Amino acid sequence: MASSAPSPQREGTASAQLNGAVPPSSIPQKRTLEDDHTPAVPSPLNPEAKPKVQFQAPEEAQPMGREKRAKKDSLKKRESKATSSDSARATPDPKPKEPPEQLGPIRYRLPPPKPSDFELPRGPVFSSHHEVQDSEGRTIEFFETSDHVYNKKNFHYTHCIADPAFRSSFYYRQTEPPPYGPHMSFEDAASHMFFDREGKHVTTEKGYRMSRANVAVREGRWFWECKVTRGILRNRREDEMESHGHVRIGFARREASLDAPVGFDAYSYGLRDISGQKVHMSRPKPFFPPGEEIREGDVIGLEIYLPSERLHRKIVQGTYNPAVDHDDDSDLPPEAPNIVRDRIPIRFKQHIYFEKIDYHTTKELEELHNPSPMSTTHNTEPPHPNHPVPAMRTLPGSYIKVYKNGKLMGTPWTDLFAFLPPASKQAQQSGGREALDDGSLGYYPAVSVFRGGAVEVNFGPDFWFPISEEDAATDGTKTKRLRPICERYDEQIVEDIVYDIIDEVDFWMQDGGKDIDRGRDEKAETAGAGREEIKELFQDD
Repeated sequence: MASSAPSPQREGTASAQLNGAVPPSSIPQKRTLEDDHTPAVPSPLNPEAKPKVQFQAPEEAQPMGREKRAKKDSLKKRESKATSSDSARATPDPKPKEPPEQLGPIRYRLPPPKPSDFELPRGPVFSSHHEVQDSEGRTIEFFETSDHVYNKKNFHYTHCIADPAFRSSFYYRQTEPPPYGPHMSFEDAASHMFFDREGKHVTTEKGYRMSRANVAVREGRWFWECKVTRGILRNRREDEMESHGHVRIGFARREASLDAPVGFDAYSYGLRDISGQKVHMSRPKPFFPPGEEIREGDVIGLEIYLPSERLHRKIVQGTYNPAVDHDDDSDLPPEAPNIVRDRIPIRFKQHIYFEKIDYHTTKELEELHNPSPMSTTHNTEPPHPNHPVPAMRTLPGSYIKVYKNGKLMGTPWTDLFAFLPPASKQAQQSGGREALDDGSLGYYPAVSVFRGGAVEVNFGPDFWFPISEEDAATDGTKTKRLRPICERYDEQIVEDIVYDIIDEVDFWMQDGGKDIDRGRDEKAETAGAGREEIKELFQDD
């Protein structure tokens, strides 16, 4: 936490301050005859020297020839002095008051919605780009998506709609556009990526790009599949190239960069098609047996396990005790997460979105990813559940398993990084609020494609290679049911509805427990005493 004492005012140059000099006045002064060449500060070569001019702090230095005047300390400096000198006599307030911004979501004074705001949201505009043949002989048509917003510049966007049942002055709630169901997100993807109409096939003609799914997992056991439709050739002839591109498959958090492959940083875990290597923080390591790699037609299954959010919160809050805390909380009452969603509706090309501040990378994980000998804050202590830095704490028992064509290949990663606040942080907001959980945190299924590489995702419930009970019960998590990602999508929709209702009740009570007279508001707008229109967002396609 930054000190409350103000920075000293700049007076004169640094060299002048070190030599005991004072800033010159506006009137030139002659040098006094009593001055000699005695150094202002004793040195090892002249230890007996006594400086003629005593060093003064910049705040006490006065112009020559002028009478020194008493300077009144600022309020912050007086409070700082009182804290250091009178701490024994100071009596802290037993109930410090929280700023109003800490008590609930930020309020925005919005204009009444337009009639078009009540219409169902539309998906992106699809423009046919090219067709490819997969290893099974199927023709896949890829489209360029346009007229939609991208998650970038530290902001996250979700579709919203005006609802006549919401009687407060906020008016809007979250919604989903077609295609409905779990799929790779058109908004939460890098530019220059191409999709099919269902959002299940992904490719690009550029370098590595990443796309996250529109659903994230926060606790429990989950499974999804990914089929390589264009990649390393399985049976290459002598006159053929070695591959049609490359792919990487894995999981990524909100902080992971979209303009990089999965596994590039500490926020994602990826599996590389070449040699079947595992990649985390840009460090490829052997995983598949020698001679194995991921080729066209292969189906990669990914299973992830995360402990309960109750245990997760203990870890990030620093109260986790491995001797007594365990993941089996079935005998404990349910504990709801504290979700706070600060968001505002914006317009973009006939669409209405909620704009939220996204989560950003932390210094500690950036240094762990790129260790530098010049860094003075790099922590050499490895990540673990009780690490002094929240971002470096891990989830005990968590793992990611990999299956190839239905066969368990192993567990490349265990003890995944924690993601609940304060392990994840948003940019500083008004009122000093930070480390909020807006419900979007978690591990997202993610794929990266490179120069023609293409994949098809399958979030269930009908998998190409269902996991057998023998493989699913190989460890202590056998009591946790292995669930398809599609079920998590349904849970996410229910959570959004519940959080929208909670926000609406909160806003309704802040409005005095009365329904807003929208007709009256519209008349005020017409009279010129209304509020500004919802802002229009501009992004480069």
